[in-house]
Amino acid sequence: QVQLVESGGGLVQAGGSLRLSCAASGSVSRVTRYGWYRQAPGNQRELVATITLTGTTNYVESYVDSVRGRFTISRDNVNNIIYLQMNSLKPEDTAVYYCNVERWGTTLGWGQGTQVTVSS
Repeated sequence: QVQLVESGGGLVQAGGSLRLSCAASGSVSRVTRYGWYRQAPGNQRELVATITLTGTTNYVESYVDSVRGRFTISRDNVNNIIYLQMNSLKPEDTAVYYCNVERWGTTLGWGQGTQVTVSS
């Protein structure tokens, strides 16, 4: 059983920064993709950023166009923590942010989400 716990959300002004963390525990093995999603009221859950393992140690990052250059996804592979560094935040970034892990396309778990609110 995989458990994911997000933290780091909060209220910031436009232009500010936040660093989200997702602590993964439990039966986390052979993970091929770590991702951050977000969901704003009235919208579908959106994939924001991923780090995809292509082998034992190789990985690639990907971002949705709206956050590219502002957000950075990373992982502490010792402690199984996934981070999302968010800079130059905009009001449209306001959403509940969720982390997710997959094994060859199969979701292993979801977190409870952390609220990010960006004021103008």
